[in-house]
Amino acid sequence: MILSIAGFDPSSGAGITADIKTIAAHGCFGAACITALTVQNTAGVSRVESVEADLISETLDKLASDMSLAAVRIGMLGSAAAANAVADFLNASPAFPVVLDPVLRSSSGARLLDQKGIAVLKRRMLSLSLVITPNLDEAAQLTGTKVTSIAEMKVAAAQLQRMGARNVVITGGHLTSNTDLLRLESGQESEHGGLKIQSNSTHGTGCAFATALACNLAKGLDVVNAAMAAKEYVRQAIEAAYPIGRGTGPINHLFRLK
Repeated sequence: MILSIAGFDPSSGAGITADIKTIAAHGCFGAACITALTVQNTAGVSRVESVEADLISETLDKLASDMSLAAVRIGMLGSAAAANAVADFLNASPAFPVVLDPVLRSSSGARLLDQKGIAVLKRRMLSLSLVITPNLDEAAQLTGTKVTSIAEMKVAAAQLQRMGARNVVITGGHLTSNTDLLRLESGQESEHGGLKIQSNSTHGTGCAFATALACNLAKGLDVVNAAMAAKEYVRQAIEAAYPIGRGTGPINHLFRLK
C-alpha cells in the first residue's frame, strides 16, 4: 500500500486524488490522509482550510494499525500543526520509504504552508524522508539561495543535505533543458534531462513525480532509477493530456489505461 499524505484539490489535477490516480497507474493500492481542503480550479486557488492535527493523527494511526505501508508520499501539509502530526507519526512508525514533496505554494502563487510550517518541515521532516523533491522555487525558499540554473541547483542540493535531507531531487521542469538534479546521500550527483513538452496541461506534475517515485521505491528500485522512471511517467502523462478547464489543465495520470 502506498499512502499519500496531502491536500485535496477538487479539480483532481494535484493533491490526494491525483496521487491516487498515479498510484493506480503504477499498479499499486493507494490510501490517503487529507491535511487540508482547498477551493480551486484550473485557474487557481481561492481558499485553503487546514484539517485539525488530531484528525490527521487519528487517520494515520488507524491506517497504519490495519495495513502494511510500502511507501509514503507527503505533499501539502497546510499548517505547522499538521506538519508536527505527520512528523510524530513517522517517528513512531517502522521504516518505509518516505518521499517528501515540500509543497509551499500553488502554481498560481497561493501560499499552502506558512512560515511556522516551513520551520517544522525543515527542522523535523527533511531528516525523516528518504528523498525530497523540491522544484526550483521550493529549493530556493528552503535554502534561502537563488536557484535558477543547474549550478545553483547543485549548491542548493548540498545545502539541503547539510540541513538534514538525505537524497535530494531538485526538479527542473521550469528550465529550458528540463533537467533534474539528483544528489545522493553519498554526495554523488547526476543530471537527468528530458524532452521539453510545450503544453498547457502541466498542473500537478510535482505531485505526480513524487508519488510515482514513491511507487517505484516500493517496487524495489533504487533512488536513481526510481527518479528516472518517475520523470518518464510525468513526461508521458503531459504528452497524453487533453484540454480541461480555462486555466492550466491537469496531466493525464491514467494514460496507461488506454
